Amino acid sequence: MDSKMGWIGKLLNGGDEKNKPAAVSAAAAAAAEAARQPATITEIDAMYYRWLAAASAAQAPEQTEQQILDELARLVREPIAGAALVPRIPAIIPQLMRTLQDENMSAAKLSAQLAQDVLLVAEVYREANRPCYQSRYNASPSINNMDGAIMLLGQNGMRMLLARVAFRPIVSMQSGGLTVRTAPLIWRQSEKCALAASLVAPAMHANAFDAYLAGLMANVGLVVAFRLIDQMHAPDVFPQSDAFIAQVFAQARILSVRIAELWEFPQSVTRAIGQVGQADADPQAQALALGERLSKLRMLADTGRFPADDPFVTSGLDKNALLAFGKLADDED
Repeated sequence: MDSKMGWIGKLLNGGDEKNKPAAVSAAAAAAAEAARQPATITEIDAMYYRWLAAASAAQAPEQTEQQILDELARLVREPIAGAALVPRIPAIIPQLMRTLQDENMSAAKLSAQLAQDVLLVAEVYREANRPCYQSRYNASPSINNMDGAIMLLGQNGMRMLLARVAFRPIVSMQSGGLTVRTAPLIWRQSEKCALAASLVAPAMHANAFDAYLAGLMANVGLVVAFRLIDQMHAPDVFPQSDAFIAQVFAQARILSVRIAELWEFPQSVTRAIGQVGQADADPQAQALALGERLSKLRMLADTGRFPADDPFVTSGLDKNALLAFGKLADDED
């Protein structure tokens, strides 16, 4: 390393005058690249939060931040109240959850359950008719019945599709402006997280469908947190200190676990969400943690925060993770 830095120093301070500008530029670029380290989860969360919030106002007082955190902690203790702040809670989720977990689920049973929620049925048809499915499977122009959707997607694809449309939050336009803008972005990242976690799970000896469910559910608490921020911050200031952001993500994760338990998600899923970041996390939690990392970085890269091949993104990722990261690009979804 010393010889490398000596070489860079020589280029910066001497050498061929004719080639000096190019040499200086190349050396500076090499030094900058060498100094980049893989992103830590704390750094990623802080970047992701500030991007979501598009925070341009002045820093909110510490008292405001603490009031928001205290209210979030109360909802963690009273998860029914927290779940009530999620824009949509399909009444059939617990029943649907049990059916989706069944490896031998019946298409007829699924259709009967879905018939209880007209909005869910409509969303299943809409999803099955998306151009990406039509072109991928050379499907007919329109899928207008549940049997057709099941044939198009296959059993596993249907399980993931139903999970995604069932748990997607529908944002009330009565919500504040921050919630209306951030909730769809958070859900978009959750979909990417679910896909990434399911892709990396087999190599990590984790269940792919459980990883998918955990990815969809992991950020429900964050949606609630942004609703609180929306309600409690003054328009001319914004809570965005590093300490506040770290606490928001920590409390939001616990709230996600509590709401998932209320909705009768499998214990393997709730445990994975709660264990993310722990040293002794099981393979399911490790798959989810990697899915969260890849999906947040993908969202930031796709919106131009940094190049997708920046060492800040790619360092420390193995071939399997890099392949999953590539599949998360917007034009690949």
